Amino acid sequence: MLTLILPCPAKLNLFLHITGRRPDGYHNLQTVFQLLSYGDTLELTPRDDGIISLTPELPGVPLEANLIYRAARLLQEASGCSLGADFLLHKRLPMGGGIGGGSSDAASALVGLNHVWRTGLSLEQLADLGQRLGADIPVFVCGQSAWAEGTGEQLTPISLPEVWYLVITPQCEVPTGRIFSHNKLTRNSSAITMRAFLEEGGRNDCQPLVEDLFPEVKYAVDWLNSFGSTSLYPAKLTGTGASVFTAFAAEDEACAVLAMRPHKLKGFVAKGVNESPLHSYLRKSQ
Repeated sequence: MLTLILPCPAKLNLFLHITGRRPDGYHNLQTVFQLLSYGDTLELTPRDDGIISLTPELPGVPLEANLIYRAARLLQEASGCSLGADFLLHKRLPMGGGIGGGSSDAASALVGLNHVWRTGLSLEQLADLGQRLGADIPVFVCGQSAWAEGTGEQLTPISLPEVWYLVITPQCEVPTGRIFSHNKLTRNSSAITMRAFLEEGGRNDCQPLVEDLFPEVKYAVDWLNSFGSTSLYPAKLTGTGASVFTAFAAEDEACAVLAMRPHKLKGFVAKGVNESPLHSYLRKSQ
């Protein structure tokens, strides 16, 4: 059977303002999701017996808990499809980095399966399914960099400059639940408009807390900021971390800084894109 080689792009939160806490315990927020040209890769081969397999299994993550497996089962249930699939995951994005690795993998599984199983769901329907599994999944399903509100599910496509990002990840994982439940987290930022962000930018409300709790993150931020004369703006945390980033006008500038990173910091350079590489790939494969 035909095997699809699906890109699973990373994302950055170019800013993250938390504007309130909801009665259900979740938070209202404003953010911009910037999709990147770099990420994991998911090989998808359909099968006709309904079985879902995934290799390799991630350390400490049972198959039934993996978002790729759960996304496939959810689509089977929602569509009534009796087909199955074999997945082979090539993992490049760090876990716990705040760059959407698991969410992007799950979104690529949903979109790819909808394509090969011919289940006929719209992107909006797939995004609704994805939201049951994770708040970041809809933006990857919809496949465009976006302004986001609500819990991150209210998406408005946005056209962003396609600059080059240097993403650095320290040797720590930042648990999202710990950050969002912490009593020192800022939860009362005033709402801004998309125009205000495009003109003035924004901050990440999680960054001061994460830097305080995880000295490795503060070290990464300070190291990136030492190249402030060449970068476009000060280093920022993405999501709840642990990854931090800054932007450069040219790829070679970003790569030059990456080459100087301390050994304890991992990193990559990627271009910001307005259309997901997943959607570009599927459009060209039709």
